[in-house]
Amino acid sequence: MRSILFVSIIMASASMLFGQDVTFTKDIAPIIYNNCTKCHRPDEIGPFSMTNYEETKEWAYSIKYVTAIRYMPPWKADPEYSRFQGERFLSQEQIDLLAQWADAGAPYGNASEEPELPTFPTGSQIGTPDLVLHMAQAYEHQGGNEDEYRVFVLPTNLTQDKQISTVELRPGNSKILHHALFSYDNTGEARALDLADPKYGYDGFGGFGVNASLQNMFPGYVPGQKPIPYPEGLGQILPAGSDILMQVHYGPSPFPAEDSSTVNIFFKKEPVERQVQNFIFLPFDPLITNGPFVMFPNTVRSFHCQFTTPLKISLFAIWPHAHLLNQDFEVYAINAAGDTTNLIRIPDWDFNWQGSYNFKKYIILEPGTTIHVNATYDNTINNPSNPNSPPAFVTWGEKTTDEMLFLPLSFVPYATGDENVVFEE
Repeated sequence: MRSILFVSIIMASASMLFGQDVTFTKDIAPIIYNNCTKCHRPDEIGPFSMTNYEETKEWAYSIKYVTAIRYMPPWKADPEYSRFQGERFLSQEQIDLLAQWADAGAPYGNASEEPELPTFPTGSQIGTPDLVLHMAQAYEHQGGNEDEYRVFVLPTNLTQDKQISTVELRPGNSKILHHALFSYDNTGEARALDLADPKYGYDGFGGFGVNASLQNMFPGYVPGQKPIPYPEGLGQILPAGSDILMQVHYGPSPFPAEDSSTVNIFFKKEPVERQVQNFIFLPFDPLITNGPFVMFPNTVRSFHCQFTTPLKISLFAIWPHAHLLNQDFEVYAINAAGDTTNLIRIPDWDFNWQGSYNFKKYIILEPGTTIHVNATYDNTINNPSNPNSPPAFVTWGEKTTDEMLFLPLSFVPYATGDENVVFEE
C-alpha cells in the first residue's frame, strides 16, 4: 500500500513539474496569436479578446475544453482526406500544451520569451481594399425567430472593367448575419427590384432574382472565414457601371436588430490571363442520381450527385453548403482509368462553421472525370440540431428549417504547367 501511495505521489509531482514548465510566453502565446487572435480581438467575430496574457488566462479551462473536443479553432475538413490553404486545426501536441497550461494554473513565464502580437489590418483581415462599398442605410432584420434573405444593390460607379482578386464582407451585426453571397448586375434589373420593394433592398429568397447571377458569383462570406485572393494570373471580371449584389442571410433572431455592413473589394495587381469559372452542384436533375431531394420525418437519408467534366480543368476551390439536418459531406473525383482523387470530406458537419476551401495546389481533372458528391441528412429526434420537434417533412429551401445541398467548385481550364503550381499561403 505504501509503495502504491509513493508511486502515486511521484507521478503527481512529476505531472505538476511538467505542467509548470508550460508557460504562456514560451508555449501558449504562439498557439493563441497564430490561431485564435485573428477572430478573438476587438471588432472581430470572437465573443472575447485574446490579444495578451491577461485576456487569455481567464479562459484557460474553456480553451482546454473546446480545443480538446476540436470545437475550436473551427475547421471541419478532414486533414487526412485532403489539405487546404489557411487550415486552422491544432496538432495534438498543441492541444496537449493548452491542457497542461490550464491544469498548471495558467502561468505567465518569462516576458522575454513572449512573441509579438501579429499586426492585423484595420477594417480588413487581408489588407487595404481597392474599393469599399457601404450599405446605403441600416437594414432592420424583422426578428420573430424567422430567417430573412435580403439582396442589397451596391453601385460600384466603376468607369472601366476591373479584375477581382477577392471580396470581403465586414459584417455590421455578426450576431444576425449568418452568411452572404455576392454577384453583380449590369442590366439594371436589380435596381428595379430594389425600387419596387418598399424596404431597403429586396427579397432574396431563392437567389439574387437576376438572370445569370449564379454564374457571376464572387467568393462569399461565412463567419470565421478569411478571404483568400485568387491565385496569380487568375481573376474574375467586374464590368464597368455594374452593381454588386449582396444576398444576405439573416438568421433567426427573437427581436428586431439592425445591420449595416461593408464590402471590401480587392483588384488584381498583375495581368489576368484566365477567368475564374464556377460549377455549382444542386440536388436536381440531371445531377442527382437518387432524388427527389426530400426528407421524411424520422428518416436518415443520403443523396448522391455527379457530373462528368467534358474538358480538362484545374480546380482550386470548393464550398460545401447545407443546413441543420446535414451530417456529412464527401466529394471525390474518379477519372476514366478508375483512379480516385479526394476533394473534401467533412465527417461532422456544423451549420455554424462552413465556408470555402482553397486547395494548396491545382487539382487537375482530365476530360471524362466524374465528380461525386455524397451528403447525409438526419431528420430524426436523435439529431440534436434538428430544428423541428417532432421531426417534420423537409425539402429544398433557403430557410434554416429547410435543407440544401449547394456546392460550388471554382476552376479554370487547364494550362500547361498547372500541375507544378503551389499556392502561397
